[in-house]
Amino acid sequence: MVFYTDIHADGRDETSAALAMAAEAMNAQNPDLVLCGGDLISGGFASNSKEMAPRWNAYMNMARAIRAEHHAVLGNHDLVGALQNNGHDGTDPRSDFKRHLGLSRTYDSFEALGYRFILLDSLRISNDSHRYEGWISSEQTEWIRELLASTPRDVPIVLLLHMPLLTTFFAATKGTTFQAQANRVVLNNVEILDLFARHNLILLLQGHLHVSEAIYWRGSTFLTGGALCGGWWRGPYYGTARGFTSITLKDDRIEWEYLTYDSSTGHPDQ
Repeated sequence: MVFYTDIHADGRDETSAALAMAAEAMNAQNPDLVLCGGDLISGGFASNSKEMAPRWNAYMNMARAIRAEHHAVLGNHDLVGALQNNGHDGTDPRSDFKRHLGLSRTYDSFEALGYRFILLDSLRISNDSHRYEGWISSEQTEWIRELLASTPRDVPIVLLLHMPLLTTFFAATKGTTFQAQANRVVLNNVEILDLFARHNLILLLQGHLHVSEAIYWRGSTFLTGGALCGGWWRGPYYGTARGFTSITLKDDRIEWEYLTYDSSTGHPDQ
């Protein structure tokens, strides 16, 4: 399968051309399944639906070009209008995401090829300077419990979300004692991971950080995907170029490779 994340579609001709190239490169992998880790568009948090329409169109054009079965989760940039209304005027910042992707809610589960896939909404709007934070809601937590109660313990599970449940990025770039901020990681990650303690959670796919990273912890592989836009269309980010992750699953064995698709669009690192 293919995992891609952090697209940040902005509607510009040059980035839309890069997205078409990315879709072609993903199709060339001939995947059975394509999963997207969120941030489909750029800048939705502080904008409105009308302003974001060209960006949604740019992303959806790319998504329609992907030939395999395709699923996506919500990213923070996909919360349209969240900064303007702060979630209190009746407008649902998730409504554009759900409408464009034809979804009734922002979390789900499905079975494919002998695996259970679980897609989570990893965000909540906050009233502090961060504006949002990584959090799995109590509604989803209860839903996960019910889902796992009916899932045999030997069934391999793949979890997909935008905000990282586990990462070494900040220790590697800021120092081992640096504490990640609330808008960079899932704050209740231990609670969520504990839900899967008696189940066969083999793979977790996460985004948001724009770097390619792999962690193996307690029998689970955590893959953070480098961004399809790299460093926000300005070149690589911390050495990770624009790309996506190609993954092969066979029983509980996981093979993966980060693939770049384009180096001609954009500007040097800033």
